[in-house]
Amino acid sequence: MTGGSGSFRKGERVGAIDATASGEGSGKRVTAAQIAREAGVSLPTVSRVLNGHADVSPETRERVERLLLQRGYRRRTRQRQTVRLIDLVFPDLDSPWAVEIIRGVEETTHAASVGCVVSAIHGQFESARQWLQNVRERDCDAVIFVTSHLEPEQQRELRKLDVPTVVVDPTGSPGAGVPTIGATNWAGGLSATQHLLALGHRRIGLIAGPQRLLCSRARLDGYRSALESAGVGFDPELIVEGDFYHESGFAAGRTLLDLDDPPTALFASSDQMALGFYEAVRRTGRRVGEDVSVVGFDDLPEAQWSSPPLTTVRQPLVEMGRLAARTALRLVQGETSESSRVELATELVVRNSTAPRTP
Repeated sequence: MTGGSGSFRKGERVGAIDATASGEGSGKRVTAAQIAREAGVSLPTVSRVLNGHADVSPETRERVERLLLQRGYRRRTRQRQTVRLIDLVFPDLDSPWAVEIIRGVEETTHAASVGCVVSAIHGQFESARQWLQNVRERDCDAVIFVTSHLEPEQQRELRKLDVPTVVVDPTGSPGAGVPTIGATNWAGGLSATQHLLALGHRRIGLIAGPQRLLCSRARLDGYRSALESAGVGFDPELIVEGDFYHESGFAAGRTLLDLDDPPTALFASSDQMALGFYEAVRRTGRRVGEDVSVVGFDDLPEAQWSSPPLTTVRQPLVEMGRLAARTALRLVQGETSESSRVELATELVVRNSTAPRTP
């Protein structure tokens, strides 16, 4: 990762530019990154010149200031910022879960006449570094991360660029002052397990999500709390970790159903893992909803079309996307977020994959 030290005063944004003077032509937008390339210096050096820092040589300062004048650079405060582009970043784009988030963000940005660029960094440092370079060059106005993790160095680089950031379903702490959008994952895990307990099930398996994710740990904690409240012992043998995708649900199902005393019901931390479990049940000659009850999490469109239709915890994914986009737009305009952490309510949706426990 490249870039030097330097900071921005509140309300200022390097790269948010009107260029109406000579050099670039009327109406054409000039970026601080372009100024840096022409001057042969780093972007943080340009920011230090703009903010009057003393740690720039007189020759470099003169060269940068001359280019700023020639190119018609005029810095705008964020309060007067016209939002043009938001970056929406995922770890991967191979899930219908991501599509639902994109729908919510796109609805909001489209209504506001704001462009939206969707990226995937695949959990790789090099991909994240390339994406960060693209952010500099296209001069985006805000970034929305979805379950993406950036290293501290990359977080610092975003702060240097003064790009407002919102995180959906954070994997950990996104940093002080960064708004986060999530769902009531603990309550969702609690209600899913309570539903199965109310149907008379006591051997309730769990296919958990990756434990590095806060949402996965919260759903597990909700599951455990429901068992404890009902006086049902917690059995680690009934818990298998998956990765939210069908294949891990199928593999976990093979493990759980091969137990000497297999579960009569299952809570899966994602709909896709629940539907993978369906196949494991089918291959053992059992029937979902009759021999084994199953609850998922997300309420993806495919949940209601599965056979049988899946009982699941509805996560308001589209609304999470909408709220993240609205928050990003407000931040660009200089408004502050009302809360650093917002959790939208989950809801249990009962369909045909759950039934009372048979003797």
